[in-house]
Amino acid sequence: MTSDLARRILEASELHGDFVLSSGRRSTVYFDKFRFLTDPSLLREVARAVAGLLPEGVTHLAAPEGAATLLVAATALETGLPIAVVRKEPKAYGTRSQVEGHAPPGARVALIEDVSTTGHQVLRAARALEEAGCRVEVIVLAIDRGGADRLREAGYAVAAVAEVRPSEGT
Repeated sequence: MTSDLARRILEASELHGDFVLSSGRRSTVYFDKFRFLTDPSLLREVARAVAGLLPEGVTHLAAPEGAATLLVAATALETGLPIAVVRKEPKAYGTRSQVEGHAPPGARVALIEDVSTTGHQVLRAARALEEAGCRVEVIVLAIDRGGADRLREAGYAVAAVAEVRPSEGT
């Protein structure tokens, strides 16, 4: 990770206005992850940075369902590691699985998220992976907007490409 890459991710995604975050909180700053996840050149660089943050021994990658699947797919192309996608809820048909793809029991997983403010969504995904018999070695955030604090409090190792700590009320 370079401070230049972090700066470019933030510049590409930072919007100002009146926003409601997924947590329900209001903010005057919003990081639109699609601004860097849909730019092929920037996505490739972020994926390389994420790959560089993975500890030795990681055997699989995973991401919560949603936009983070773009980043985990790009990271898989960089690393050659198989992917799992963690649904919010087990699907009601077919396999009825919450963890889809490649996450066998015993897998040593790097869980990848795009932007985390509260850590709630990625924490649920980490617990679902553990319930499936995986070990979450690290959680890697493209942008840590404060969610890493909660994840560390829950006992997870966390790394981030870019970190932002908004001031009170934003």
